[in-house]
Amino acid sequence: MAGSAAVLEDSSLLSRLDRALHPIERFCALLSGIAIFSLMFLAVYSVTGRKFFASPMMGYVDYIEAAMPVIAIMGVSYVQRDGTHIRMDMLVSKLKGRALWLFELISVLLMLFLIVALTWGAWEHFGRSFDCSSPLCSRDSSIDVGIPIWPSKLVVPVAFAVLVLRLILQAIGYGRAMILGLENPVAVPLNLSVAEQAAIEAHALEGAD
Repeated sequence: MAGSAAVLEDSSLLSRLDRALHPIERFCALLSGIAIFSLMFLAVYSVTGRKFFASPMMGYVDYIEAAMPVIAIMGVSYVQRDGTHIRMDMLVSKLKGRALWLFELISVLLMLFLIVALTWGAWEHFGRSFDCSSPLCSRDSSIDVGIPIWPSKLVVPVAFAVLVLRLILQAIGYGRAMILGLENPVAVPLNLSVAEQAAIEAHALEGAD
């Protein structure tokens, strides 16, 4: 997207729900960052052990596989909120007003339908792996060091559930903007230039005086 993405806020219920969900999204993104950072240390430890002691870290591949859902999925809702997720906007960038909000609404509803289906499927997949009558509450585990797989499988429906909430809020935001003909709706990512962002911030400061 050209320019800078911004999510406007006001005192409406929609904006309050947006602000309430955002800390959860930030926490999920933080977990994803911690997982990436941890794998860096594991890589150094494994390579050092192989190079100097002929003894690489046991189960290194298993740990990578267990952390991969956290790395790949936990931060999705965070970037969806800010509009920084990868997208093709050659057409969207040419639209304005209600046409733009209609296009965005359709896109979000299609994503919502897909993510709801994926959430249900991921939860069913998790359920098949979780069994407290089995050792470590798991019917299956990693090949090398026997790490239970169910925690990694649980990450997927949890992250998708947060994304579902975000998409619902954005669908309401785009629908409200389309119906009311709003220029700068709240709770949705806006493609703003630096000048537009400065003008909106100045207007917000004037209203606070």
